[in-house]
Amino acid sequence: MAPDHFRMTIPSEPSAGQQVQDCIIGAMEARGFRARDVFGVRLALEEAVVNAIKHGNGLDPSKQVHVECDVNEERIIISIRDEGPGFDPADVPDPTEEENLDKPSGRGLMLMRAFMTRIEYNDVGNCVTLEKTRDADDE
Repeated sequence: MAPDHFRMTIPSEPSAGQQVQDCIIGAMEARGFRARDVFGVRLALEEAVVNAIKHGNGLDPSKQVHVECDVNEERIIISIRDEGPGFDPADVPDPTEEENLDKPSGRGLMLMRAFMTRIEYNDVGNCVTLEKTRDADDE
């Protein structure tokens, strides 16, 4: 079975995120999470890692992305921290509002909120914690 807790550090290049995804998705599958939950976590995780690499670290090769994961039979918690200055999630426009429908920004955050049980940012805004809890009817 996959480890209960692990940490990974990846370079600020988009292709590096695949290694993180493979490890985390493997841990979920080993614990029998439903396919729809695995799909949702994969999407949210990919979005968070890409945001950290592109927006947080600005694709700066001297910076890294730090990922920490705790997983058990009931839930998975993933923290993704970049080395950038951070941001305020409240400043990201709501992509569902009429004036933002043609704007690309905000869609990733909306996806993450839709698929995860909980999303939390640190005060600086350079670390996001994603949590997915298994529903009682999953057992």
